[in-house]
Amino acid sequence: MTDRREPDLSLVLPCYNEEALVRQTATRLIDAFRVAGIDLELVLVDNGSSDATGEIIDEMVAEGLPVVKATVERNEGYGLGVLTGLRCSRGRFVGFMCVDDQVHAHDVVRLYEVAAKAKTPKLFKVRRRFRLDGRFRRIVSFTYNVLATLLFGNLGSTDLNANPKILPRAHLEAMRLSSKDWFLDAEVMIKAKRMGLAVYEMNVFALMRAEGVSHVRPATCWEFLRNLAYYRFGEGRKALEVPRTDQVLTPLPAESGQKVSAKR
Repeated sequence: MTDRREPDLSLVLPCYNEEALVRQTATRLIDAFRVAGIDLELVLVDNGSSDATGEIIDEMVAEGLPVVKATVERNEGYGLGVLTGLRCSRGRFVGFMCVDDQVHAHDVVRLYEVAAKAKTPKLFKVRRRFRLDGRFRRIVSFTYNVLATLLFGNLGSTDLNANPKILPRAHLEAMRLSSKDWFLDAEVMIKAKRMGLAVYEMNVFALMRAEGVSHVRPATCWEFLRNLAYYRFGEGRKALEVPRTDQVLTPLPAESGQKVSAKR
């Protein structure tokens, strides 16, 4: 019989050719939340992988772990992987993060505990105070954050792309997220500001990626710039319209335009 209880937290991890990391990262998160007594639903998205990522996720589902498998047939970007996973999520709080294991599982637990105890809804996220992922990544991140602030104002963070990000389900659904690429993180931050949703940032130590390769490439820089211009000056402005947080009372129905495959 399928367990339909509402988990405390649904955490979405898009996985693109991550056979070397997906089990390690998932196991650490599951163990950390289990020890803390928190009901976690881990949504692992096979984001169009060509390696054994999907098979490894299937194995974890078969083992009875608190894992849901979502599938994207053809990779179109990080954002689509997240969006697909969010549509399979059932938790009272919903969040997403990368599978690269660069944020310690215990820090993810700490962030959720802050969110669960908060008196008012907020966007809860981490800020990577100490980063070991190379000069190129740090330069790209700094430049992107500066440009985003210049174009959209103070977004309550100097590390927009840092994950996990955790929100109450109703507020995340009200954002109507749509970015299929790396702009998704910025979309969340911009919409949080326009909703009047405060941002809570927790400082963490950013670990080195243990296995596999990063999917951030020099071409990603051009993608960042193109998206900033599109959403600030182009048709993308309409996609950033959201209700104020005091108008968010109940969860909105999910978009029905995309077929979602999920295995529990």
